[in-house]
Amino acid sequence: MVADTEPLDQQTPTLVGRDAAVYLHQAGSTPCLAALQGVEGVWLEDTEGRRILDFHGNSVHHLGYGHPHLIDVLKRQLEELPFTPRRFTNEPAVLLAEALSQLWPGGPGKILLATGGSDAIEIALKYARVATGRFKTISFLDSYHGSGFGAISIGGREKDRSPRLGPLLPGAILVPPFYRRGNCSSDLPVDAEIWAEKSIRAIEDVFQRDGEIAAVIAEPIRSTPHIPAKWYWPRVRQLCDEFGSLLIFDEIAIGLGKTGRLFASQHFDVLPDITVLGKSLGGGVVPIAAMIARPELDVAFDLPLGHYTHEKNPFTTRAALTTLEIIERDSLVQRAATVGSRAIAKLEHLRGRHSVIRSVRGLGLLLGIEFFDDRAESVMRAAFEKGLNCSATENRHLTLSPPLVITDSQVDQAVDILDQVLRSA
Repeated sequence: MVADTEPLDQQTPTLVGRDAAVYLHQAGSTPCLAALQGVEGVWLEDTEGRRILDFHGNSVHHLGYGHPHLIDVLKRQLEELPFTPRRFTNEPAVLLAEALSQLWPGGPGKILLATGGSDAIEIALKYARVATGRFKTISFLDSYHGSGFGAISIGGREKDRSPRLGPLLPGAILVPPFYRRGNCSSDLPVDAEIWAEKSIRAIEDVFQRDGEIAAVIAEPIRSTPHIPAKWYWPRVRQLCDEFGSLLIFDEIAIGLGKTGRLFASQHFDVLPDITVLGKSLGGGVVPIAAMIARPELDVAFDLPLGHYTHEKNPFTTRAALTTLEIIERDSLVQRAATVGSRAIAKLEHLRGRHSVIRSVRGLGLLLGIEFFDDRAESVMRAAFEKGLNCSATENRHLTLSPPLVITDSQVDQAVDILDQVLRSA
């Protein structure tokens, strides 16, 4: 055992090493980058005392870490009512469902809760099957919807679909997404219109060949990020209506204001049949997710399709309810739109200084940089060493996803770090 009095500069390798020794190793989480001893606002603090701007946060930190009002509310909730068994309801659970129902653009909706986005995706897939009497789905290559078998079956990331897992769920049809994929040749165009048209043709072909599709499921804006042409989702909605299929939007990583609208689907004036939320819904403190559906899909009263022990936990639902209240009270959706517009301008200026940057894109505080070559991973690691945490995907894409409470000066600080990294590359 490590003594509590061990110097901080000796704890990081010890904790990371101990972590690697006792956890199963897996891509993306173990072994770990570092050990943390504190989080606050947009900052991470490791056990060496280094402070790191967190422009990743697994998309949970919309409010920043340790929001004082949320922490106070949760302390009171633990004292008043920490848990209720599944057969009982409670005030926070009802208030949360009522709030989500009214906030949803397609509302009023009906709600089921789960402890994570992956579980909520599984619930949505079950409802699509029961409501339509079909089991086939359309989803995108390169997509990610969670780690359950249903979620990885409809997901399109190769590393999640290893043959070592054996057969996945039948009927999951993958089509090209509405954007230029990262493994494409660098001389292919970025133009969203071109890739959206290719994707729509692929979806139309599937519907024409097989009209028995239960649902199309996708992030309306890819969280890496990629943004479709304005007409894209209205056309998909039209196809779903024509062939009697549901449209399910996964807003686990991009919902609740990240894109400058409370729901990302609002950018396209399209109403899905089901929306799935998660990650930031728990305020960066607790795990909770929600499936919001049209009332007409309440057709499985005799089946336990979302039967979870912590479905109506008063602690997690209070966290989610308070998160929604803070987002509204502090106008964080508008803040994301305003600060995000300035951030995109700063990144465009960065692109003008560095010819290795192919494009900059984003909505609100969901921001991305694409490089001409496969340097995203090395840039991410170098930025981390200089105090900026971000993520790299598809070899050429860097994603920056700061909390909605980020300041202009913190955005400037992050861009300055990227500038330093690219100048020294």
